[in-house]
Amino acid sequence: MDLKLKDKTAFISGSTAGIGYAIAESLLKEGVSVIINGRTKESVDAAVASLKSTTGSESVTGFAADFSKVEDVNQLIENLPEVDILINNAGIFEPKSFEEISDDDWFRFFEVNVMSGIRLSRHLFPKMLMKNWGRIIFISSESAVFIPDEMIHYGMTKTAQLAVSRGLAELTKGTAVTVNSILPGPTKSKGVGGFIEDLAKSGNLTVAEVEDDFFKNMRPTSLLKRFLDVEEIANAVTYYVSPLASGTNGAAIRVEGGLVRSIL
Repeated sequence: MDLKLKDKTAFISGSTAGIGYAIAESLLKEGVSVIINGRTKESVDAAVASLKSTTGSESVTGFAADFSKVEDVNQLIENLPEVDILINNAGIFEPKSFEEISDDDWFRFFEVNVMSGIRLSRHLFPKMLMKNWGRIIFISSESAVFIPDEMIHYGMTKTAQLAVSRGLAELTKGTAVTVNSILPGPTKSKGVGGFIEDLAKSGNLTVAEVEDDFFKNMRPTSLLKRFLDVEEIANAVTYYVSPLASGTNGAAIRVEGGLVRSIL
C-alpha cells in the first residue's frame, strides 16, 4: 500500500532506540525525510548510520538534545527545518512506590514527558496550520487510562499528554492538520527489555518466566499475553501520520494488545 508519504519531513524526539527508532525506520522506508533525536551526539550519529544501513535511505539526519534541559530544547527548535510530521516520543519511566516519589521526581517526569511535546508543538503547530497540512502524534501509553500503581507519576504524565493532544486537535478545525495520541501497551523497547533482563537475573529466572509472570500478575487483562514489538507500534504510527488517515483527528488510538477493558 502506498501511504503517500514521499517527500514529507518528520521529526521524532527520543528516537535513537526503541519505539522512536522503529518509527524512524518505518517512515524512511515510506520515503519520508527523517530527523531523529537523542541525548548525545554519539548516540545520534550511531543511530543515523544504522538507519542508513537498514533502510538504504540517505534521508536521515539528527540533532542531539536532552529534553530535561530547556536550553537544549531551545537550541534544537532554533535549528529545526520545516517539518510536516512531529512525533512526540521522548519520555522516561521508572517503577517507584508512591510514597518514595519526591517533588523533584514529579517535576522531572512532567518536564521530560509532557513539556517536551508542548515545546515542540508550540513551535511547529502554527506552521502546519499556515500551510494547511501537518501531523502531530503524541506517544502516550495505556498507562494514561490504566494508571500503574508501581509508577503513578509516569501514568500522570501520559494522561496529561492525552489532554494536550486533544486540546491541540480542537484548534485544527477546518484544516488538514491532525493531532492524535497513540497508546502503546507494554512494549519490549530497549529500556523495558533491559528492565526485564535485570528482573530475571535478580530472581534467578529466565526472561520468558519474567514475561509470563508480568502478564499473569501485573497486566492480567492483556489479551495478547506478551510484550508488543516496537515495529507493531511503528506500523500504527506510520499509518496515522499518512494522508490516508485524514479522517482521524483528536483520537487516543490504542495499540496495547487489548489490555484496557473498555469499548471506547
